[in-house]
Amino acid sequence: MNIEEKIKGVVRDVVDFPKEGIVFKDITPIIMNPEVSNEILDYLVTLYRDTGITKIAGIESRGFLFGYSLAMRLGVPFILIRKKGKLPYEKISYSYDLEYGSATIEMHTDSVDAEDNVLIHDDLLATGGSAEAAAELIQSQGGQIAGFNFIIALSFLNGSEKLKGYTENITNLATY
Repeated sequence: MNIEEKIKGVVRDVVDFPKEGIVFKDITPIIMNPEVSNEILDYLVTLYRDTGITKIAGIESRGFLFGYSLAMRLGVPFILIRKKGKLPYEKISYSYDLEYGSATIEMHTDSVDAEDNVLIHDDLLATGGSAEAAAELIQSQGGQIAGFNFIIALSFLNGSEKLKGYTENITNLATY
């Protein structure tokens, strides 16, 4: 069984969450399954081990789950991309629209510099708004976008199209 089949075998659909008409892809069963979680992490390490990535940015909050572990396994720093008002130090902000509202994310100003080649990680790619906002934060500080990585992609929402202006390196472990 490949990694996509394993992910799809444990992800559950939650109908009408967070609002009516949405079918939410819940990764909680992955997190509750150490075997599948470790297989995902091992797979991510093989994908990115020798790619020249200098930092990994995770988007709050589910992007922290595998993003931080991957950064530690690769021996690179982890950048927190958080919702507005959650970071204590000097920060920059970026506001954007998402599938069901709008949001502002922030990053510490000392997280990225011009020598950085940053992989952006999140659990799910929908319309691409959060990932695009993260890329804008990183580029505003001089960093390069090495790629985007998602555990799940909802291909019918065409989020990858929004991200191709930053890089063609977009990896989805499971696509719906």
